Amino acid sequence: MLEVVASLIRGPVFLAGETINCEVTFTNTSPDNNSGDEVLAWSSVQIICQCTVSESRVMLPRKNALSTEEVSTSGCETSFVPNRGSCRLIISEEGERGLTVLCTKPKILFCDLKLSPGMKRSYQFEEVIPTDAPPSFRGQAVKYSYKVIVGTQRLEKTTKIVRVPFRVLVLYGLNDISVYNENEEISPSNPFLHNHRKENSVLDVALQVISTVTARKAPHSYNITNARGRVAKFLLFKQAYKLGEDIVGMFDFSVGTVTCVQYSVTLQSEEQVSEECRRRLSQGTAVTSYVKHQEMCLHTVRTHMNIPIPLTATPGFMTDIVCQRWRLHFEFVTSLDEISGPDSLPNDGGERQWQGPSTLNVETMVWDLPIKIFPTNPIHASSVTLMKTTASIQMNN
Repeated sequence: MLEVVASLIRGPVFLAGETINCEVTFTNTSPDNNSGDEVLAWSSVQIICQCTVSESRVMLPRKNALSTEEVSTSGCETSFVPNRGSCRLIISEEGERGLTVLCTKPKILFCDLKLSPGMKRSYQFEEVIPTDAPPSFRGQAVKYSYKVIVGTQRLEKTTKIVRVPFRVLVLYGLNDISVYNENEEISPSNPFLHNHRKENSVLDVALQVISTVTARKAPHSYNITNARGRVAKFLLFKQAYKLGEDIVGMFDFSVGTVTCVQYSVTLQSEEQVSEECRRRLSQGTAVTSYVKHQEMCLHTVRTHMNIPIPLTATPGFMTDIVCQRWRLHFEFVTSLDEISGPDSLPNDGGERQWQGPSTLNVETMVWDLPIKIFPTNPIHASSVTLMKTTASIQMNN
């Protein structure tokens, strides 16, 4: 009996442009030394990204559909050979249709491998994730999913497949990282030391870019008004965030001329299918809500909100099929009538009760504020992902 185990060494989350490392181990688990050697004819590894769409919302362009002979009903098993750049139409087991949008060239691990009982052999697979690859995404209309595919075969036996899922984050602008490396002409030098030019890795450059674009700069102030006057003033300290950060804002109701009873702020994503791929021209944008902050604010002078961005969310991106954006959705419940507040406290320091009205004549106003969300350190995102970094199969005689 043979066991094939594939493991992602660093974890299940990577940035596009990084090198993914996978260790593949082949073990002859037969306990009997008299059972003979196990022989594998070959094994190869590659990366595949599959785009799955909802037929009720997305109509894939005809130029991406191949001939009937190339249609696959088993996913990655039959899409094991094409080189990157080809698009293969896939019908999944759930009845959804999609494309293999990324398919790297298979790398051969070995040919004609013999394993005695109890013997183990390990191989390392490395592949650069293209910088123009789409991010991992599970939307309502479109899904992008990545897998490391390990294929192996006994002589005159069927091919066995091991699939290891992983997640890809995309930071745009990393096509040429050489511009971020130190230049010998302008870098400070020491005549007593041998200078080495520092080559920044993709991860180092990405973290520098993310820190720069999400740094706190000048705060943004917004006056929230309706037809009857000013409701509040809202202060947002920045408009660009990374996954895992908290969105912090402050409300000032002391400047309002309209009584606000309650407010809520919801972190939402907008998934919009491109016009040429929409099933219906009148098709709207799919909105997904993540975290909501709600507070009663009657007679409140100032308050603040704090909304955490989930590490499992997908930053804003755009492909030929779909575009995702982020926003803060505000809802303000305002009173149409004047509500008198409690009287001042007595001088003796005693307590005084105030009874609010039993009913209120109110109206609700909404407001959407666009924000930008960028990736985070993939090592941090790996700590919360539910993906397994190891997959295995048993190959029986």
